[in-house]
Amino acid sequence: NTEKAEPFYWLSVAKQKTCSEIINEARNVLRTVGTRRPFTPTDGQRKLFGSGSLRGPQNRPPSVFSLHASSFDLTESRPVSGVRLSPLDHKPILITSAKDEDSSVFLPKPPAEAAEVRKVSTARACLCRTASLGSIFSAKVVLPDQKKEKLDSEEPAMMMNNPGRSNNNYLAEQRLYTPVNDKSRQLICNDHISVSESEDFMEGTSGKFSFQLRGESDQMKKPGTNSSWPRSSGWKRRVTGLEDETRINEWEEEEVFWRIKILPILRELKKKDNIENLCLACTKLYQALNEGNMLGKQFKRRSELLKILYKLVDIDSDPLCLKLAKIILAMKVDGKNLLSVCKLAFKICRNEKNDYIVQNDRLLDCLLEVLRNEDLHKNDEALLYCAGAIKFMSGNAVLLNEMVNKGAVEMLLQLMKQINNVKENDTYFSNLGHLLVQLTATLRNLADLPPARCQLICSGAASELCVALEQRVNDQDVCTYIVRILSKLSSYNDFCAALADCSRCYTLFLALLNKHQKQQDLVVRIVFILGNLTAKNNQAREQFFKEKESVNTLTSLFQTYYELDLNAQTWYHDREGKGKNHLKHPSEAEDVMIKLIRVLANLSIHPSIGATLAAAHRVVELLVTVLEYKSIDDCEELVINAATTINNLSYYQVESSVVQDKKLHIAEMLLKLLMSNNMDGVVEAVRVFGNLSQYHEVCDFIMQKKIYKFMIALLDSKNHDVCFSACGVLLNLTVDKNKGAFLMEEGGIGKLVDCLQDFGPADWQLSCLICKTLWNYSENFTSAASCFGGDTNTLLVLLTSLLDEKLVLDCSLETEGRDSHKLHWEREFKPVAEKLLDRIQSHHSFLPAVPIIPF
Repeated sequence: NTEKAEPFYWLSVAKQKTCSEIINEARNVLRTVGTRRPFTPTDGQRKLFGSGSLRGPQNRPPSVFSLHASSFDLTESRPVSGVRLSPLDHKPILITSAKDEDSSVFLPKPPAEAAEVRKVSTARACLCRTASLGSIFSAKVVLPDQKKEKLDSEEPAMMMNNPGRSNNNYLAEQRLYTPVNDKSRQLICNDHISVSESEDFMEGTSGKFSFQLRGESDQMKKPGTNSSWPRSSGWKRRVTGLEDETRINEWEEEEVFWRIKILPILRELKKKDNIENLCLACTKLYQALNEGNMLGKQFKRRSELLKILYKLVDIDSDPLCLKLAKIILAMKVDGKNLLSVCKLAFKICRNEKNDYIVQNDRLLDCLLEVLRNEDLHKNDEALLYCAGAIKFMSGNAVLLNEMVNKGAVEMLLQLMKQINNVKENDTYFSNLGHLLVQLTATLRNLADLPPARCQLICSGAASELCVALEQRVNDQDVCTYIVRILSKLSSYNDFCAALADCSRCYTLFLALLNKHQKQQDLVVRIVFILGNLTAKNNQAREQFFKEKESVNTLTSLFQTYYELDLNAQTWYHDREGKGKNHLKHPSEAEDVMIKLIRVLANLSIHPSIGATLAAAHRVVELLVTVLEYKSIDDCEELVINAATTINNLSYYQVESSVVQDKKLHIAEMLLKLLMSNNMDGVVEAVRVFGNLSQYHEVCDFIMQKKIYKFMIALLDSKNHDVCFSACGVLLNLTVDKNKGAFLMEEGGIGKLVDCLQDFGPADWQLSCLICKTLWNYSENFTSAASCFGGDTNTLLVLLTSLLDEKLVLDCSLETEGRDSHKLHWEREFKPVAEKLLDRIQSHHSFLPAVPIIPF
């Protein structure tokens, strides 16, 4: 073969390639950089705002406070009335003589004792004030001079013939026996009666309670009639078909249920003898209230019940207060009472030791109900402590999973949307920022769970978090928590894609970086997010790079944290001595630089952006500076990432490339890395030499410093990446005809043949690289034996076997894998191997009769 054959290195460069081939080749050569997510330590104590909060004590609600019965307001506990009564036009006539006492309307006589006087005064006041019986009928006070509808004849007689009956008991029955009138209904105020009777009952001073509803006494006395609580089965009513009569009878049933079921439990609570017994009584009370449909605001005795519960708050017991909080919340209190009970729940959840009882008592349901239904503007402070309690719960793994199952993710996001709708000039804007801190802190914990991540993606959390981040750019606490959420979620491809679709996120992140340059915990996470966005998405790289001052912002941050690290390093050496080693984990400044370099490395994957960065003096200078002042023993990840980014930029052979201008200086810095004991650092240095060795000056430097010996030695590593990178350097060295002899001197030929045998069909790209190196090396030889020595026959057998399609292509691979495998063999390995085999055979006089060994 007399035809002059050029080295394959030049052939591959001169060959015209399609755009897709160039991009695919670039993707194979250039690599993105991975890194660890910034570590977030857990706060040692549960507080409303974390230990790192920038909110001063005077600018934030307290985490520690005292809570007593006096913290609650009884006036807010009364049932809501649906009817507004007009003031009376005339004054009621009081009975002053014995004659008046025989009238049809009975009023109690003034008692002699002072305590009784106060009770009667209260009862009289009740007759004249607006009462609340719901919105189902209108009512008016019946005066002595007005005509009164006749009761059944036996009832007044029964009343008059029983002088021992107390006035209070008579008034209670009078209320129950009052007939219904569609046009005008009597209003009997029971505030005094209910309080006094319940107190007498609980103290044991009242007589045995027994009375019968009108029209039902005979029926209840019949043999076989069930005299137990008839609430669920329903009682026959004297007047049917009237809605008002039905409501009245329901209240009558409620009254009986109250006396039979509730009052005995309240009597137990009033004893206050033992915490365990009180907790048990509270449990029974909640069950009884739930059974009687008395939870909520429509319960008539609500005020009386809440008053008793509020007094028990003074007993400083978390298990008891937990029971109380659950009942009070279920009673749908509002205003000051809602705030106080939310503070009570907050106080309980603040103690991590209470997590078990909180979990068992299902307090979470009540708190989620508050966040779901209460008005954001009216009860912002109550919602703050409610959300704070839920935040504390989210620190417990069991409760965290329970939150996901109860739809907490969607509910928290919905509340965040409401907050985002509040404009900055609104008076509530600042206070709602405190609430937003609690919500985002909880979402941060929820983001660790796969089901929660799915819900966050489906609920459009990415865009909503960006809106909140943009509105609260001056609130560093809110920004930090939101960035922590995005930092976690952007590590997953599906959420990262959703975040990349938020077109304004890049502008927002850059604004935050410029505003909070010195806030390391915020900066490092934003840069980490940008690294995730640009890791696999070429469109994201373009969008970020097109943002105004995007690269300048990164380099400015790099300069800032480089100086901080340099000062810290100087201080460290002065304090501890130069012989001391640094900590294993990167410092805060080093961590920021690691993440910044990662963004630059990922951006450089894009062809046009990579070429631009390669020509950016400030970018390349900062990367080289890292190799100059930082050893791999000081911070392995930082040095390796810098070398990787330089390798990516060295791929672009543009005229204005700063990497080309500084190639010899970079080679000197890489030599230090190459001689280290860190294998990852060695591999990265070899990769950079693989690109830089395309320049003659660098090849001379490699030969002068004996670096080629190191490359040949690396062929024995049996590591694919190491062998591939080392073989690339050797390939470029063999382009120079005067440098080819080094392979024979250092046993390089035998090592290359061993690599071909070891990796063979498993990696056609590496096999192709080996064949190209051997082709360049053998160009000026006329004898195969003098060129390849004792490895000639082995090489012949290998090449013959590797060129047999039936033997080398693994049919067990799936169709797609087999097609790709075959394509690499046909387009990359086969052309080079056939030419090399022809050259060896044409210069070899004896072909060994050795059978082909299948792979």
